[in-house]
Amino acid sequence: MEMKKRITVELRNRKPSEVKELVLDNCRSDDGKIVGLTSEFENLEFLSMINANLASISNLPKLGSLKKLELSDNRISNGLDVLAERTPNLTHLNLSGNKIKDISTLEPLKKLKNLESLDLFNCEVTMLNEYRESLFELLPNLTYLDGFDADDQEAPDSDPEADGDGLEEEDYDENGEVDGEEEEDEDDLEELSDEEEDEDLGEEEEEGVDEEEDEDEEDEEDQASPRGEKRKRDLDEEEDE
Repeated sequence: MEMKKRITVELRNRKPSEVKELVLDNCRSDDGKIVGLTSEFENLEFLSMINANLASISNLPKLGSLKKLELSDNRISNGLDVLAERTPNLTHLNLSGNKIKDISTLEPLKKLKNLESLDLFNCEVTMLNEYRESLFELLPNLTYLDGFDADDQEAPDSDPEADGDGLEEEDYDENGEVDGEEEEDEDDLEELSDEEEDEDLGEEEEEGVDEEEDEDEEDEEDQASPRGEKRKRDLDEEEDE
């Protein structure tokens, strides 16, 4: 799905200013650039554009409320200077799986005074000698790099999508289409199976009741039979007399 169309879908008849979370993962971008996103999303706090074929973030609009930005698995290699200008309150930035090779490429992040967490997994820059030491020196306000602090203590688990009151997100597959329909079908099948089992149990209980009634009737006949025979013998003896 194209990025612009995906944004329209995610809005769901709401105003951009009402959205706090926006997930645009796996959608297609034109010429590797951000399309359809505007500064009207003034209250946006969480933005995810994972695997969107982005080569540049030069079209990123002014998002003064944005705190968490997910850009992993794209083709970004430079141009990070726009982040300080357009997302000044950013606290979490994920650039994992991009084409960042040098520490110098990350120098513009010094202007992000609130940046606490930075992820660069699977970027060539992580292979450099003293990579971690250099980054913590470059970004003194940074608390976590690739999930660990300067003392190699792991960051606590957190759910970035649980911080706001944004839209309810649907799961999308790798083509940007809505996923989960198969799971709904499986749930329906399970419900039908449960209903069939209940019906079978009900039939078995009814059969059990019928069998018990039949047994009771047979017992009554057996009990009645000796009494009948005795009366018949008594009648026969009277006639003989």
